Amino acid sequence: MPEGDTVWLATRRLHDALAGDTLVRTDFRVPRLATTELSGRSVVESVSRGKHLLTRLSGGLTLHTHLRMDGAWRVFAAGQPWRGGPAFQIRVVLATARREAVGYRLPVVELVRTAEEDTVVGHLGPDLLGADWSADDAVERLARDPARTVGEALLDQRNLAGIGNMYMAELCFLAGVSPYAPVAAVPDLRAIVDDAHRLLHLGIETRLQSTTGDRRPGRQHWVYRRARRPCWRCGTAIRTGSIGAAPQDRIAFWCPRCQALPDSRES
Repeated sequence: MPEGDTVWLATRRLHDALAGDTLVRTDFRVPRLATTELSGRSVVESVSRGKHLLTRLSGGLTLHTHLRMDGAWRVFAAGQPWRGGPAFQIRVVLATARREAVGYRLPVVELVRTAEEDTVVGHLGPDLLGADWSADDAVERLARDPARTVGEALLDQRNLAGIGNMYMAELCFLAGVSPYAPVAAVPDLRAIVDDAHRLLHLGIETRLQSTTGDRRPGRQHWVYRRARRPCWRCGTAIRTGSIGAAPQDRIAFWCPRCQALPDSRES
């Protein structure tokens, strides 16, 4: 699951490549938009909202896309061969005279009126990388369901927008709480929220998602994707398990010694 900083950087690449230019060709390879042609419209801007990408066009239209698990936008110079996957995985092409943006494996592709963007992103909580960020609002939203596990609460984009599996696992480790602990048992929600804000901003500044402060490959995370490996702090084997209602997408990692473990969901 891409993190908010990954989406922000992808959106910035789209913006830098297309904003201010006029589309000379578009190709939508999704049934609902297969006959749509947007040539002649200019690209106003591309912005992120949590994990959602919004590309605003002249005439009051917005292209809304979402990467989900493995979607990607790739940008190429006009005429340059495309790389990013086989052609059948392409869902959108936006071409100007200078650049071509190609969306691969995008599970969400839709056009909405720019004035009606709230229909697709209005449910989101404060954006960790957005102008609407409010730590107080995020804490209040997280605390609304005190019995919910803190891991699920952090992944719920209605509470705060931008956290995926990696940052959820790392934030819980840094806070010394199990991702399965109820929100009510977390001693300092504000500290977790502040760490989230700091780490995502660090991610866009450095283009590197390191929560340990170590930039070396394999040393950048405390627990994420380190199942059965020794904890960097105490040497105990890291555990992993599913969390929430969509276990195929939501995986937790934790150290049973550094973080309280209220149950035995592990592998």
